[in-house]
Amino acid sequence: MSGDPGLGDPSVGQSALLGSWQLWAFLAAAFAALTAVLAKQGVSGIPPDVATLLRTLVVLLALTALVAASGQLRWEGLQTLPRASLIALVLSGLATGASWLCYFRALSLGPVSRVAPIDKLSVVLVALLGAALLGEQLSLRAWIGVALIAVGGVLVAL
Repeated sequence: MSGDPGLGDPSVGQSALLGSWQLWAFLAAAFAALTAVLAKQGVSGIPPDVATLLRTLVVLLALTALVAASGQLRWEGLQTLPRASLIALVLSGLATGASWLCYFRALSLGPVSRVAPIDKLSVVLVALLGAALLGEQLSLRAWIGVALIAVGGVLVAL
C-alpha cells in the first residue's frame, strides 16, 4: 500500500461519486422518467388537479421526513436564511406548482410519450434563461446541444 491515504479505500471513491453533480443529474432524470409514467397511470380516472395535490402532499411529507431525519430542519437555521433566497424559493415553489398543474393536465389529455418530451423542452428554456438572467455562458457546442434538444423534443412530440 502506498502513502496515499485514499488509495485502496472504497469510501474515497464513494465520497467523490456522491459529490458528483453528474450522478445526481442522471438520477434526477431517471426519477423524472419514472414520475412521468407513474403520473400518467395515477391521473387516470381522477381530476388532474387532485392528482397534482396528492403527489404534492406525498412530496411534502417525504421531504419533511428526510430533512428532519438528516438534522437539517432547525427553526434557528430557517430564521437566518437570506431574504433574497427565501423570495427566490417562494417564487420557485409557485412556478413548480404551476408547472405540475399544467403537466398533470397535459398527461390527462395526451400520451406520456408525447407530453414528457414537450415538458422537457424546459431544458432549452433553462439554457436561455440561465444566459439571460444569470449571466451563464454556454459554449458553441453546448448551444448546438440545446438546439438539438429543442428539435428532438419537437420531433418526438409531433
